[in-house]
Amino acid sequence: MTTPALLRRTKTALTVLATTLTLASIDVSAEELSPLFNGKDLTGWKAVGGAVFEVKDGVVLGKTGDGTFGWLCTDKTYGDFILELEVNLTSGNSGVQIRSHLPDGKTMVGYQIEVDPTPRAWSGGLYEQGRRGWLQNLTNNAAARAAFKVGEWNKYRIECVGAAIKSWVNGVPATDYLDAMDLDGLIALQIHSGKNAEVRFRNLRLQDLGRHAWRAAWNGTDFSQGHFIGKGEWKIADGAIHASHTKDEKEFSHFVSNNSLSDFTVRLKYKSVKGNSGLYFRIEEKGATGVSGFQAEIDAEKDAGGLYETNGRAWVSQPAPADVNRWFKPQDWNTMTVYALGRRVATDVNGSRAAELRDDPGRTEGHFALQLHGGQDVEVFFKDIEMLVREN
Repeated sequence: MTTPALLRRTKTALTVLATTLTLASIDVSAEELSPLFNGKDLTGWKAVGGAVFEVKDGVVLGKTGDGTFGWLCTDKTYGDFILELEVNLTSGNSGVQIRSHLPDGKTMVGYQIEVDPTPRAWSGGLYEQGRRGWLQNLTNNAAARAAFKVGEWNKYRIECVGAAIKSWVNGVPATDYLDAMDLDGLIALQIHSGKNAEVRFRNLRLQDLGRHAWRAAWNGTDFSQGHFIGKGEWKIADGAIHASHTKDEKEFSHFVSNNSLSDFTVRLKYKSVKGNSGLYFRIEEKGATGVSGFQAEIDAEKDAGGLYETNGRAWVSQPAPADVNRWFKPQDWNTMTVYALGRRVATDVNGSRAAELRDDPGRTEGHFALQLHGGQDVEVFFKDIEMLVREN
């Protein structure tokens, strides 16, 4: 039996991750926001779609044109940033696109911080244009729903740092979401499709905080920097880990990283053929099954992405079967992302939120592991194990 390189953590990586964590809680006194709009013309911006944009009295004025969507897009792309602006919506619907893209040059795909004058009052909520729809609405945030004032100037603040996306409307927290599907892209001012929309934007200021990027956390070729606990068969084929276990063997098998980590965002692709497995994180090597701590569930049939605490609280966040059926792909490759930032933990499977804990009392540091369940016939593949790190 050989030894796995599950997640590498070199001195350089530690420095990068430490920088990431420092940026995650930005000191207000260190902010240096610069104008994103010169107050005179649309230099640095490009109009796309059917809306009409002009500069009037030092303000960007957006109006309905041919009735289709329209965006005023920055020429540059941004990854991590602080953006502040003021919005005055007279009529219609609007939003601020962030980390967004025009894959065909005319159709917008990406995150949008909502400007919503309707009675539902979801201004400041997080919508994904052209893909998944609402990621975080304001149904359970009464304070944010009351913050936006139709027909008045409203101050928006938007922060994107790594996987963390946050917004405030007139100083009231609105969006607070973890998502790493897009890490950079355009900023754009939106005019929604329809009739007679009229929206004004002013005092657009931004601080560029660099970018995060996915970096390989396993080299895909050998088993040089980890160790096994328990009994199972582990091998590498075509750049993927192929692991199996028989039901006659009662002992669990784990593939444990030599090093531990506290805060991180990690993702991998897996294909579960049969039996039960999991991605463990913040674990200790102790307990009846060999390890104790969090598991992001990997199974051939159910509970994909659920959070289970082995030798502890058992299920702490278990997805509904109907939800799993919507986004889990049986007998196929699935992408799972795990976010662990302080006491906030969340998982996504194929871009859908599977589990989330806002103030978890459990461990905040530990090892990673891949698991094969004891007493079951298990066959599972893992590949493309990556960590989110600050690029510059």
